[in-house]
Amino acid sequence: MKAMIFAAGLGTRLKPITDTLPKALVPVCGKPLIEHVARKLLASGINEAVVNIHYFADKIEEWAAGADWIVSSPEEMTSGKMLFRFSDERASLLETGGAVLHARRWLQGCGRFLIHNVDILSNCDIDWFASQVRDDALATLLVSKRDTKRFLLFAPDDMRLVGWHNTDTGDYHLASPDVSLENCRALAFSGIHILSDNVLSLMQQYVEERGLPIDEVNGTRFPIMSFYMAVAAKYPIYGVEARDLDFIDVGKLDALKPAEAFLQRNA
Repeated sequence: MKAMIFAAGLGTRLKPITDTLPKALVPVCGKPLIEHVARKLLASGINEAVVNIHYFADKIEEWAAGADWIVSSPEEMTSGKMLFRFSDERASLLETGGAVLHARRWLQGCGRFLIHNVDILSNCDIDWFASQVRDDALATLLVSKRDTKRFLLFAPDDMRLVGWHNTDTGDYHLASPDVSLENCRALAFSGIHILSDNVLSLMQQYVEERGLPIDEVNGTRFPIMSFYMAVAAKYPIYGVEARDLDFIDVGKLDALKPAEAFLQRNA
């Protein structure tokens, strides 16, 4: 299975560190966030990753070029190495859905691929998560019970995605009029998901149906969650609840010390 690491974000909540560094290179316990994520994937047997880059893209490429465990071509692959393919979004930040579609030349034909946000640290067993993916799943989202204001909603009988709910604003969206908000399971998304590569043709169709600007070079901008909600009634997207998930979103300054503590207790 291949992976895609979302590493193009601006990291505005990590300023002033990200005034000179991309979020992917923000250090925690002496190593950049992207290294913690990539090495976790490599340890689970995933040795090829697509990495989207935008903000300080050159610095991420330079870091990878200097890492002796990262290679840039299949011919260089040996045991313990990881192949990085860079999906260039310098021209325009494409959001999560657009990023996947823009990287389709490396993802199509792979069967399934895992997406991992670069600022997420967790104790998720990737092999276990992959084993939970159902044969008919268009996508499988790793979710858990934890305090948040933004929840994904799932049918209680089969954990199929049916909507989202923001408890802070009261806003919600249901994928079908047959769904009742009160009867859903509300769980928090981890930023880790496994997708069938069938998603690529459906994303292209989604873009065309909405008249979004299609640019083969610069890409098309749209969030993946909007895509999920648009197709969830027709195509099965499931949630998998990870019990006892130790999870931290390293997206803001006050998360850096807890992130260090996380790495120490999960060493």
